[in-house]
Amino acid sequence: MYLDQNPLFRKIIVPWYDSETVCFIVIGLMFFVLIFGVVGISGAYEKVEYREHIWVPILLVITSGLVIVSTAIRLTKRYSQQFPK
Repeated sequence: MYLDQNPLFRKIIVPWYDSETVCFIVIGLMFFVLIFGVVGISGAYEKVEYREHIWVPILLVITSGLVIVSTAIRLTKRYSQQFPK
C-alpha cells in the first residue's frame, strides 16, 4: 500500500495551548502574578520576621517574568514569520 501523496488535510493544526489567544491570556495572568510577587516582596521587606521568606515572592517575580518573556518571544517570532519583509 502506497502513501497518499495528496492528503486531504494540508493545513498544520496548531495545538490549543499554543494559539495566540492563549498566549495573550498567559501573558495577562503572568503579569498579575508578577504584580503579586512585587507586592509580596514589599510586604516581606517591611516585616522583620518575614524577611527570611522573601525568596518566595522573588521566585514568583523571576518565574513569571521568564514566562512573559518567553511567550512574547514566541509571539514575536510568529508575527515576524507571518509578515515577511
